Amino acid sequence: MPGFVVDTRLEDGARVVTFGNGLVARELIVDVDDAARRLAWAVVGSPRLTHHNASMQVVADGEGRSRVIWIADLLPDASAGTIAGMIEQGLAVMKKTLER
Repeated sequence: MPGFVVDTRLEDGARVVTFGNGLVARELIVDVDDAARRLAWAVVGSPRLTHHNASMQVVADGEGRSRVIWIADLLPDASAGTIAGMIEQGLAVMKKTLER
């Protein structure tokens, strides 16, 4: 997702992601299900979030189309707007990139 994610470093069972807005997150990989086209992860060690787990799944949506479902559960509730904005931005970048 060019510009949205500017760096990703893999660690054992995790990835460290740097976003375009400067936020850095260590994400534990919870599950990778290739058959279901689903990835689940949890952000750990964040000074801003006390809880964050998320999943992304790609599902068929008609002839030659797909839909991405990105779900995030987080605390504190006050962070919801920021995270929702990042998800919307990430989905927009993903869509633009894939439609090229």
